[in-house]
Amino acid sequence: MHRSGFVNIIGRPNVGKSTLMNALVGERMSIITNKPQTTRHRIIGILSGDDFQLVFSDTPGIIRDPAYKMHEIMNSYVKSTFEDADIMLFVTEIGEKFADDDPIIQRLKKVGDIPLFLVLNKIDLHSQEKILLAIQEWNDRISFTETIPISALHKQNTDQLLKLVKGKLPEGPEYYPKDQLTDRPERFFVSEIIREKILEQYEQEIPYFTEVGVTEFKETTTKSGEPLVRIHATIFVGRRGHKGIILGKQGRAIKRLGTAARKGIEAFLEQKVFLELFVKIKDNWRDDERTLKHFGYN
Repeated sequence: MHRSGFVNIIGRPNVGKSTLMNALVGERMSIITNKPQTTRHRIIGILSGDDFQLVFSDTPGIIRDPAYKMHEIMNSYVKSTFEDADIMLFVTEIGEKFADDDPIIQRLKKVGDIPLFLVLNKIDLHSQEKILLAIQEWNDRISFTETIPISALHKQNTDQLLKLVKGKLPEGPEYYPKDQLTDRPERFFVSEIIREKILEQYEQEIPYFTEVGVTEFKETTTKSGEPLVRIHATIFVGRRGHKGIILGKQGRAIKRLGTAARKGIEAFLEQKVFLELFVKIKDNWRDDERTLKHFGYN
């Protein structure tokens, strides 16, 4: 008998959803930083065995007060996870507060018959007493099928979580080829790695006003015959002043960015990369539906 299903991961920004999916899939699918709104798209990671297939979905954290069309689309990704899930993983951490009228709480109470897991993350930062108290408080509030405290960063109890999820899989077909890891092309992950480095290297609002588009992805060879991927990518910024910040004095900032991004892409592709970065101003792109669609916000 073959079992399969869509396992959707939800929760607020910065609770460790992307770290968790990477730990469960065993591959680096989602970018991870300590800044909120790191994940902007719904990203699928696929874990397959001879008799099972798990299709994990990492979603953006719910934005309670969306300020841009982009935020509204990001929230729509979260809404869609409630509509196509076979198993739901709600990720939270100790001390995170939710009012009774919070959209997440309202939706969790209406999940229906599908298995609903409470995944209490970052337990390495708290005492056993606090962990047990948080588990009790959540289960008094919502009827969870399973509750498991974990540290996604340190992979503590993630194997146990995976075992529990497999045990709840319904009988089903092979949705993707067994050797496929994601539904996204390599270009997407290249742009995400560049965006990750922007989040790491620039402060304040700069990362949130930027988007990355890969304009050329060409597999070629070096003069000595080694495999080489030539990549041209454009960093779009929302304001004129941001272009100078991205470039930095005498181009030093973008040079540092390019070096860090190239190393990250080489590790991901496992081959040598030549990366060229450009910066372009795109006013108000976060509210422009046509531009958002071009960037993959559908």
